[in-house]
Amino acid sequence: MSLNFSNINTIWSSVIVETFAQLGFKNAVISPGSRSTPLTLAFAQHNAINTIPILDERSASFFALGLAKKNNFPTVLVCTSGTAGANFYPAIIEAKYSHIPLIILTADRPPELQNCHAGQTINQVNLYGNYPNWQTQLSLPSMELDRLFYLRQNIIYSWEKSFLTSRGVVHINIPFREPLAPISTLDISLENQEFIYQQLFANFPINNHSFLAYNFDFNSYVNHWKKYKKGIIIAGVDSPDNPLLYTRSIELLSNVLNFPILGEALSPIRNYYEGNNQLIINYDAILRNPENAVKLIPEIVILFGEYPTSKTLREWLNKHKIKTYIITPHDDNLDALHSNSIHLRINPENLRQYLPSLDNNFISNYSNQWSSIEEKIKIKLEKIMDKKEEIFEAKISYLLSQYLPENTPIFIANSMSVRYAEFFWQKNNLAREVYFSRGTNGIDGTLSTALGIAYKSQPTILLTGDLALLHDTNGFLINQYFQGSLIIILVNNNGGGIFEMLPISEYQPLFEKYFATPQNINFMNLTTTYNVDYKLINHWEEFKNLLQNLPKKGIHLWELKTNRKYDTSWLKNYFIDI
Repeated sequence: MSLNFSNINTIWSSVIVETFAQLGFKNAVISPGSRSTPLTLAFAQHNAINTIPILDERSASFFALGLAKKNNFPTVLVCTSGTAGANFYPAIIEAKYSHIPLIILTADRPPELQNCHAGQTINQVNLYGNYPNWQTQLSLPSMELDRLFYLRQNIIYSWEKSFLTSRGVVHINIPFREPLAPISTLDISLENQEFIYQQLFANFPINNHSFLAYNFDFNSYVNHWKKYKKGIIIAGVDSPDNPLLYTRSIELLSNVLNFPILGEALSPIRNYYEGNNQLIINYDAILRNPENAVKLIPEIVILFGEYPTSKTLREWLNKHKIKTYIITPHDDNLDALHSNSIHLRINPENLRQYLPSLDNNFISNYSNQWSSIEEKIKIKLEKIMDKKEEIFEAKISYLLSQYLPENTPIFIANSMSVRYAEFFWQKNNLAREVYFSRGTNGIDGTLSTALGIAYKSQPTILLTGDLALLHDTNGFLINQYFQGSLIIILVNNNGGGIFEMLPISEYQPLFEKYFATPQNINFMNLTTTYNVDYKLINHWEEFKNLLQNLPKKGIHLWELKTNRKYDTSWLKNYFIDI
């Protein structure tokens, strides 16, 4: 039996953990602390739940976020009282906006120790404001059977609120009086222990049904869209449960409507490409040409997920305020442009049931205009990349899209990493799983999130700049417990390359000190500190060979040193010349 009847705190905590186990939870990430002792021991001693200790709460929360992203299932986070839980805040905000399911358990002091300057005590009720889907403070632990039922149902409800509706964060604040260690203070017969367990778990109620979006006649929308001759489908920033089914649904809709697809690098569509010549990936370069921007104005836009990263595309759409249909299973407002938009809240993976299966060999003149320009840019880009022998940032994403093995997961960091991916990640049919943190677009927790994705998984790639990695070096502390393989492809341009794109870059020396913020770190020395494997890559052939022979275990850092100012200048000239 998995309940610990040593004292009131151990039974309370073991009921919590057993309920999570009955619900199918597999992972709990735990940061050390005294007040959370009953929870820590209950998780650590349960055979069905894998517990991962991580010292730094901020790193722990992003690692849990990565695990939940990869597993498409909630991860539990545990911490002690006081400011420990405050360190979860950035990851909670990202989880909120990315619809990542997390369940936060913060241990707390009892009521008599509140508001009297007791150590490690702050007001933890509603600590995370309006970011959780649901939050509650539990009562103090009790042995009464009705209270144990109350506890069990609150845990079940927390699972439903994190996962079965609009996915996100649940916060449960749990006060404990001493004793916190598993000291025996109760004398309960084995017969009575078995009775309590059977009452709570013999007829365990589980809701396996997902939240159902409202019903509407999707066919009526398809028939309406068929009336338009100049329409575009945008496969935007999205992370569906089934990338292949998601992609095929979008392609089928494109086939039915004869609309080109503008495919963002953070959509699965670029990695599940089967020769559909209506897929356009160079839309940013296409729309920078004023002539193209005028002749390609659509009459209608169908957007899957969030708008792509491309500022050029957003400005083009915003300028013309085109009627836009946004397809998403979530209840968020995804119209960042405040356009003439209608949200259709349906899971895109289900669209195939509404669409006829047909092979449409006819390509409209409008689609042909997009495809013709796309092909010219593709040919020019191939020639440019073939000639460039020096290490520069644009070629990294270009080669990754071609040389990474099939099915390789890759986490792409924010700032310039994600932008270069949007510009240069090429079409392929190698089913790479692309992960990202575009809920709030910050660099918080980059390394820890990637480690969570890579945990107990096949070799996984993190593509990141130097500042995003340095912002989260405490993530390396998990190395002694890490299982799996994470290869960090570090683009080291010694500073914030994204700021080089902004007008403030002209204002020296303030720009270097306060915006670019170069750190001058020796990454070989840094990796030695954390016992992480290191390689400096100086040649593209070496890079290609490494990509095709990814290490199977451990954390590895492969550094490519680039010139921030040269890369910015090259990128600007590329868009002019293309």
